[in-house]
Amino acid sequence: MTYQTKLRALLSPAEHRVFKKLDSPQRIQDYLEALPQNFSRSREGSCRSVRRTVAEGKAYCLEGAMLAAASLAYHGSPPLLLDIKTTDKDEEHVVTLFKNGDRWGAISKTNNHVLRWRDPVYKSVRELAMSYFHEYFLWRSGEKTMRSYSRIFDLRRYPPRRWVTTEGSLGWLADALDRVPHSPVASAGIIKTKLRKAAKIERAALELEEWNRAGKRTRF
Repeated sequence: MTYQTKLRALLSPAEHRVFKKLDSPQRIQDYLEALPQNFSRSREGSCRSVRRTVAEGKAYCLEGAMLAAASLAYHGSPPLLLDIKTTDKDEEHVVTLFKNGDRWGAISKTNNHVLRWRDPVYKSVRELAMSYFHEYFLWRSGEKTMRSYSRIFDLRRYPPRRWVTTEGSLGWLADALDRVPHSPVASAGIIKTKLRKAAKIERAALELEEWNRAGKRTRF
């Protein structure tokens, strides 16, 4: 039995209707952007399964990444995640990887104008990961904070019932992502002495958010 078949066998009729529509990375991205932001996120304590995310209708980055991965797996593509680590001052990010031919792209759930979707134009996962480096900075200081990115994390190592349809927290999966070997973006010397802070105009743009805490989407 294929992974796709195992996953599909677990889903309810309503869930099948959702996933049938999410038949391309672009449509998956549109679906994630239409979901309000989950502001009560906690990778370790309250990360919800794909089933719960769909039912409750909101997500943060890891929840969105898993929903995207499940959607790809539903249609026969591998469910692959990429974890991005930062300094302790900032929050990590997780995206879902996909390929078009020999080029990589990424699906991303985020509430700001940065760290978003990536078109499948990148020759390698490192090239794609590094496209996020310039965008990763603190709002107040402009300090750039991205430090490393993970190896490809293939969710097929786990049966779909553990992450797609469980009612329990997926803090264990967040921990597993943390333990995957990560590659540094640059040497410690470059990080310490050669990074220019983000300009004030870049920092000001971080005030833009797609969803507010009342669940209202900003009109642009």
